[in-house]
Amino acid sequence: MTSVIAVVAIDARDPGRVAEFWAAALDWEAWPDPDGGGVTLAPPGSTGQSGASGPSIDVFPVPEGKSVKNRLHFDLRADDSTQADEVERLLALGATRVDIGQRPDVSWIVLADPEGNEFCVLQRSVQEAEASAPS
Repeated sequence: MTSVIAVVAIDARDPGRVAEFWAAALDWEAWPDPDGGGVTLAPPGSTGQSGASGPSIDVFPVPEGKSVKNRLHFDLRADDSTQADEVERLLALGATRVDIGQRPDVSWIVLADPEGNEFCVLQRSVQEAEASAPS
C-alpha cells in the first residue's frame, strides 16, 4: 500500500484571510473548523473531504509570521486565460509579486499570498501544452 496526499497545510497568523485568498484563487469552497480555528478548502462539491479530486488545503492559525522562503510551494496554471491575465487576477485578490532570486528569463512568475507564502504562475495553460505536444 502507498501513501496518498490527503491535505496540504498552510500555517497563517490570519487563517481567514489566507483561506479567503486561496478559495478565490482556486475557486474552491471553504469550511471553517469549529474546533481548531482553521479553515478547510476543497473543490466545489467535495464536502471538504479529500477524495478523487485530490487533496484539500487546511489553513490553521500559528502565533508567528512567515520568516524565510517556502521550502514547498504551489505552482498554478491558468487553464482558461493567459498567464498575464491570471497574474492580474491574483494580484487583484491580494497577491504580491516577489523576487526569490529567480533568473529574469524564467517562464514562471513568482507571487506571494497575503501572508507572504510564495507560489508560481506557470506560463502555459493545459490547452497550450496539449496543442504544442508532439503527436
